[in-house]
Amino acid sequence: MRFRPHLCHFVALCATLLAPVLEAACPAEGVLTVGVVPQQSASELAQSWIPLLKEVSAATGCEFRFATAPTITEFEKRLARGDYAIAYMNPYHYVVFHQASGYQAFAREKDRRLRGLLVVRSDSPVTSVQELDGREVVFPSPAAFAATVIPLAELKKGGVSVKPRFVASHDSVYLNVSRGLAVAGGGIERTLEAIDADVRDRLKVIWRSAEYPPHAFARLPTLPDALGRSFVDGVQAVAATPQGSSLLKQMGFKGLVSAQDRDWDPIRALDIRVLDALLAEPAPAR
Repeated sequence: MRFRPHLCHFVALCATLLAPVLEAACPAEGVLTVGVVPQQSASELAQSWIPLLKEVSAATGCEFRFATAPTITEFEKRLARGDYAIAYMNPYHYVVFHQASGYQAFAREKDRRLRGLLVVRSDSPVTSVQELDGREVVFPSPAAFAATVIPLAELKKGGVSVKPRFVASHDSVYLNVSRGLAVAGGGIERTLEAIDADVRDRLKVIWRSAEYPPHAFARLPTLPDALGRSFVDGVQAVAATPQGSSLLKQMGFKGLVSAQDRDWDPIRALDIRVLDALLAEPAPAR
C-alpha cells in the first residue's frame, strides 16, 4: 500500500510525539507478529490487516507484521506455543491463553459487545431453534466462543440436540448455509456484517445470544506494557485520518480502547472447558 503525502506527514508527526514511549516499547529484534484469529479466510484478513498494520507501524516506529493460521484450531495451537507477539483472539481464547501462555490483554474494540448468532437461509422455513433438533448445524470450530460454545450451550439448555459440523471459519459457515449445504450455522454480528453482501442477503438470523466482552488484543508477557499502549495510540492516530477511518470501517471496527485482564472475568465465570484436551497435549520439541 502506498501512503498519500498528507497521511505520511501525519504519521511522521505521531511517531515524533510518541518517541519517548517507543524507545522502551519497541524490541531490539524488530518485527512483531500480530496474530489474528482466522474468522475469515487468510486472504480476506490480509486485505484489511496488512494496510492497517503498515500505518500503525509508521505511526509508532515499531514494525508490526500480520499473521494468522489456516484454521482456528491451528491458531489455538500457535497461541499455546506463544508464536505471536500480539494476538487478536476471542474472549474464551484470551482467558485460556492468559493462563496457559501468559498473554496479557491491553486493548479491546471500542463500543463492541460480542453476541453469537444462528443463521439459516433467507428462504428457509426454519424460524426457531427448536426446529433444529436432530439436524446438522455448522460452526467455525469447537472453541469459537460466541459462534460455537455459547450457541451449543444454549441449545442444550433448551433441550435442542443438534449434530455439529466444524468448518474452517465464520465465512465458511455463512457460505455453507447460503448454498444449502447446512440448515443452519453459528456466527457473530461483526463477521456477518463483513461477509459479501450477496452472501449476507441470502441469510437470516433466527437467534441471538446475550452480550459478552469482546475479543482481546493481548501481548506476550515478555513484552513491556508500553508496547501495548503504543499499539493502541498508533491505531487511534491512524483512525483519526480519513484513510485510517475507512480501513477500520471496512473491518467493522470503531477503534480500540485500553483494557485490563479483569475485563474478561465474566468469561472466566462461565468455566468453559472446551480446550482442556489441547492444553493437556505435550509441548512439541523445538
